[in-house]
Amino acid sequence: MNTIFIAGHARLPSGMAAKSIYETLTITAEIDKKYAVIVAANCTLATDHGKEFVHQLLRGHSLQDGITKPIEEVKQHYLGKAGNALASALNDLYKQYENYKRNQETHPYE
Repeated sequence: MNTIFIAGHARLPSGMAAKSIYETLTITAEIDKKYAVIVAANCTLATDHGKEFVHQLLRGHSLQDGITKPIEEVKQHYLGKAGNALASALNDLYKQYENYKRNQETHPYE
């Protein structure tokens, strides 16, 4: 397989529809191993429209460039209550990617 699957998590603020279903917001991403480009993304927002928005925002971004730009785009373009949770989940997703990358450098065939 040429991709990996990574998830990032963050607490949801109270008063959100998704909070009644999930305690945390999760962003998942399928990432190309060679170039670290996000091929597909999803999240646990309550609406399909919100999930599609996150997918469109993240698809095509390379994690080799860091996570600052997608976080700035969330803050600029997502005006719902989950904005801070989305940013935190992105930070956590990036942290998971960095851990994966470090592990690959020390154990490349695992």
